[in-house]
Amino acid sequence: MTATPVRSQQQQKPPLLARVGAGAARRFRAVLVLAALVCGAALALSAGVNDQLAGGGYTPSDSESAVAQRTLSERFQGGTPNLVLVAEPAATLDAPETVDAARRLQQAVRDSGKADWVHSFWETGDPALVAPDGRAAMFAVRLSGEEDHAQRASRDLVPELQRDFPGLRLSATGEAQVNAEVNEQSQVDLVWAELLGAPLVGLLLLLVFRTPLAALLPLAIGAVSVTLTLAVLTLLTEVTDVSMFAMNITTALGFGLAVDYSLFIVTRYREELAAGRTMDEAIATSTAKAGRTVLFSAVTVAVSLAALLVFPLYFLRSLAYAALPVVLIAGIASIVVLPALLRLTGRHLARWDVLSRFIGPPRTEGPMWHRIATSVMRRPLLTSLPVIALLLVFAIPFADVRFGLTDERVLPPDAGSHRAAAIVDERFPQAKQTTVEVLLTGAGPQEAERYAQELSRRAGVTGVQAPGAVYVEGAPVAPGQPARTSDATSWITMAVDHEPYDTAAEELVRSVRAAPAPGELAVAGDTAVLVDTKASLLERLPAALALLGLSTLVLLFLFTGSVLIPFKAILMNLLSLTASFGAAVYVFQYGNLRWLVGDFTVTGHIEVTIPVLMFCIAFGLSMDYEVFLLSRIREQYLIGGHNEEAVAIGLERTGRLVTAAAGIVAAVLLVLATSQLSILKLLGVGLTLAVVVDAALVRAVIVPAFMRLMGRANWWAPPLLRRVHRKIGISESGD
Repeated sequence: MTATPVRSQQQQKPPLLARVGAGAARRFRAVLVLAALVCGAALALSAGVNDQLAGGGYTPSDSESAVAQRTLSERFQGGTPNLVLVAEPAATLDAPETVDAARRLQQAVRDSGKADWVHSFWETGDPALVAPDGRAAMFAVRLSGEEDHAQRASRDLVPELQRDFPGLRLSATGEAQVNAEVNEQSQVDLVWAELLGAPLVGLLLLLVFRTPLAALLPLAIGAVSVTLTLAVLTLLTEVTDVSMFAMNITTALGFGLAVDYSLFIVTRYREELAAGRTMDEAIATSTAKAGRTVLFSAVTVAVSLAALLVFPLYFLRSLAYAALPVVLIAGIASIVVLPALLRLTGRHLARWDVLSRFIGPPRTEGPMWHRIATSVMRRPLLTSLPVIALLLVFAIPFADVRFGLTDERVLPPDAGSHRAAAIVDERFPQAKQTTVEVLLTGAGPQEAERYAQELSRRAGVTGVQAPGAVYVEGAPVAPGQPARTSDATSWITMAVDHEPYDTAAEELVRSVRAAPAPGELAVAGDTAVLVDTKASLLERLPAALALLGLSTLVLLFLFTGSVLIPFKAILMNLLSLTASFGAAVYVFQYGNLRWLVGDFTVTGHIEVTIPVLMFCIAFGLSMDYEVFLLSRIREQYLIGGHNEEAVAIGLERTGRLVTAAAGIVAAVLLVLATSQLSILKLLGVGLTLAVVVDAALVRAVIVPAFMRLMGRANWWAPPLLRRVHRKIGISESGD
């Protein structure tokens, strides 16, 4: 007799998110004070985070080439230097003061404790280390440790040497110095991006949110998200390497998603007010309905970015370390801090709407989007197929993509390491030679020499340096270097007539590794590093795609109860990426339209990690807009049960919202294209294109056409899955 009233009370109990929103609004002062205190503590904790961020992480540290390079450094004091110092003395190279300064500099590098070895022309007489005109010479240095340690060592060591040995006029390049300068440039670019982007984003926010107070709301949520994420990154630097680009990703995603989530909730809040609800009721209802979508969107975006954790490169992993907390914090702040801000601003939120005089009062619906959806669904194939064909055409250049690694050319031409590398290329022709380093263990001296002779006969190999002799086309032409043998390991260097990242050079490395050898083989050098990096990414790519695809299918099924819609979402997201990947090759590999994004050095290749990063971020952002649109379509379908009407009304109520949010997010991302680093330019342009294509073409045309063609099948699920969804599924209504 007492069970029925209890069930009635449970049925009348507001949804959890409604209670969260109502509670935050009721205690808005306490919520905002607590948020301010937490953010203040986070700012204090993260004050020195820039100094803790690492450069590099673009290559696997446990690959064959990396292990071989460590062996070369430890046993032979050889291999590829990661710091090259070009010395241009005031006097001649053999002048006593020049020789004395060079020897003291070399000893200073050794005494610093930062280098495994240092070689110079003054010590070895190696002709590769001196310019033919006799006016410059080089110091080849291998700094100790992994990429991040070498980068920090170069950052500290190079300025000291330039200060202490002014008579040599030193310029520096090499992997470690490039990473140090990239780290410094990324911090400068971050400040510049904020100064440039703030007025633009502020203007767009005012246009979208209509009033100054409303425009400040997403900025507040973004500030909370970014500040707390910086604290998380600071803690992470104590236990693992975190890339310097984590700061750029944190800022872009933090403020971009804060705009999305705030706009969605504020729009719903205004709808509820327009429907006659009180302020407190509107806050509770908008948090329950839109807040559920926001949280779900944050989870789906986070899962998309979590795929980066699968890869072994800390450059990609550490960007996931930044993206995951900033996305989730933005979602949580939107349902906790934003209701408190709405209550604080109260009726003042609608004041000072100067735009009403020119374009009328704000509207929560977009009749134009209803007409677009209706027109598309009237002729779904006729409207969608040309758009799909256009997007596929945009993707064609990507079929010719060539991959490479980050070097000094990602920096502007006036950067120190870029200028120094240009000097090396122009004045040290022997140093420019591409080499492949081979370590042969377990072979006798005669076997090692015969193997070196065989290598010298390979196509594209101009010469081979072995312990016993130098070989050209199988014939000895000069004495070897006996010091290239140590503990049954022989060091053989192949000079190659290809650029390091040419396909032919990659094929040579693969063929050497695959061919029989008289002992255990390990190959190093720039080309081998690229081969190993590509292999590492390809090995983990299926797992990343499986995580991305499976999580998308499961989450969207829980959200919609549909079997078909999750597959449709994956297909739509892939279409959104076509223009981005095509533009990456057309602009950044071929060098077309450079004037649109600011000049940069064309390398003829794309940094191998960037497409992976672009894919995961763009996929997550596409899921963000997919969830927003589906939430309103699903809600309307549950009310009326008519597929086409639900699609039209869903697009009508979210078209303006998605377009506005995409425009602001695109502006935030496009600021990355102003960076002096070409890899950030590429990321900014690619992500901006993905967002614009997704909002303007995919959501507006292809999605309505697809859902019209599928009809009621959009919402079909087999009986077993329907029962699963009823039991554990997610309801937008908050029930």
